[in-house]
Amino acid sequence: AWAARHWSDEVEPVSPALLDGAGLIVDALFGAGLARPVEGIAADVLAAVEAASVPVAAVDVPSGVDGDTGAVLGPAVHADLTVTFFRKKPGHLLLPGRLFCGDTIVADIGIPDAVLGGIAPTQYENHPDLWRRDLRWPEPDSHKYRRGHVLVFGGARMTGAGRHAARAALRAGAGMVTIACPEEKIDAYLADTAALLAVPTPAPEDLAAFVADRRVAAIVVGPGLGKDTASRALVEAMLATGVPSVLDADALTAFAGDAGALASLIRGPAVLTPHEGEFARLFDAAGDKLARTRSAADRVGATVVLKGSDTVIAAPDGTAAINTNASPWLATAGAGDVLSGVTGALLGGQVLDFKAACAAVWIQAEAGSRAGPGLIADDLPDEIKPVISSLYEGAAEAR
Repeated sequence: AWAARHWSDEVEPVSPALLDGAGLIVDALFGAGLARPVEGIAADVLAAVEAASVPVAAVDVPSGVDGDTGAVLGPAVHADLTVTFFRKKPGHLLLPGRLFCGDTIVADIGIPDAVLGGIAPTQYENHPDLWRRDLRWPEPDSHKYRRGHVLVFGGARMTGAGRHAARAALRAGAGMVTIACPEEKIDAYLADTAALLAVPTPAPEDLAAFVADRRVAAIVVGPGLGKDTASRALVEAMLATGVPSVLDADALTAFAGDAGALASLIRGPAVLTPHEGEFARLFDAAGDKLARTRSAADRVGATVVLKGSDTVIAAPDGTAAINTNASPWLATAGAGDVLSGVTGALLGGQVLDFKAACAAVWIQAEAGSRAGPGLIADDLPDEIKPVISSLYEGAAEAR
């Protein structure tokens, strides 16, 4: 309104013809509150902007992008630069909206940080600032059990999945990692990492005593476990112990169509790490990614990590984080197993479930960026080491 009062030149009706001869387009047609598809002359203008070979700077969000969800509502502008204000919106971080923003800059327009207190935000961009202070580092009197004994369940066929999770847990800081697997597969699980231990999978009725006797601090179950009734019985027994747990892959598929049963079994801190397919077998897959991840977390009373290039982490109380540092090279078999192992290590180190999940997602993504082109899941555990080292050095400098 202030700018309009001070504008003395001509104001022309918006039309595609106005773009003729332009060297730069400033897109301020719609803002973050757009909630319905663009149509009419506005749609024609956005189509013309997309067709023009001219740099585009968007104000707030590119027109056509829903600032709350990242959804694209009809025609939309691919900006080279987006300038937003005060804080980013979910639409800057979630796909596909993030792909339309180009470089995103948060500009200071005079809103004091104290305003955040009144807003009381419950959603964040995932970043070490969110969880760095919650990480637990070894002290001079630490020993392997204090750092956390992580138990990883491995199956009979896909042994690589359990091995990825176990190696990642070791690199992420677990003091000890034991793989429970079929006795005839013990040698396969121990083949490539001398630091791992392996034992025959205990019967479900013996699991509580096994966990107590071995001082297990966290459990990872699902990667390569197998899709049979025995797997579900094992997960049920595991959850009954109340030990902090990570459920992935086959551990989630075992409860397909029965999220209520899974919710009734959870006794302690738990993190579920489904990809989109596993999520759809358990929960309502309708709606935007942020809303449905929050709904799932509330449904089961556990932290839910809905994986992808824009992974969303949600706690049962509605707190959520959106991750943005993932490399496209992480789209490879086994990367999710590595994430499960890192999460298990952090849970075993007494990091609370939501913060452990946020940290694990960021650490795994950062490891993927370090590995770069040609990445396979086998590369990731070793790339975790420099990421952890960097976080530790930053924590030491802050002390």
